[in-house]
Amino acid sequence: MNKVILMGRLTRDPEVRYSQGASQTAVGRFSIAVDRRFKREGEPDADFFNCTAFGKQAEFVERYLHKGTKIVVSGRIQNDNYTNKDGQTVYSVRVMVEEIEFAESKNAQGSNDGGYNNGGYAGNRGNAPAPGGADGGFMNIPEGIEEDLPFN
Repeated sequence: MNKVILMGRLTRDPEVRYSQGASQTAVGRFSIAVDRRFKREGEPDADFFNCTAFGKQAEFVERYLHKGTKIVVSGRIQNDNYTNKDGQTVYSVRVMVEEIEFAESKNAQGSNDGGYNNGGYAGNRGNAPAPGGADGGFMNIPEGIEEDLPFN
């Protein structure tokens, strides 16, 4: 069985591109910083994982996630090995995302950057409400968008 569940913060804004061809598919790439539960002196506080999402999930990533957002992802680990220009094999892994969920409210996002976004909170995107607004920090979802959401 190949299954991984991670909770962490995006280290940068996601990159979303669309495949070529008759039916374009969204491909979203992002990385998350996952705090280590136990830490030895001299070791890092977090581990960093590269993630890839496809289709509706990638569109969700593009629309709603940004640097500093705390999320939970589940998926599978896939080798992402390559040979560099010196002919050496570089070994790495990538999380192929199957599910994505927010791990905190919009209010909490505004007050906590997780320390991984080098310079502060990325701020609101588009028409998202300001944290702590009259709507409790939740974004108003336009009518008819239910069929576009990946978690129906």
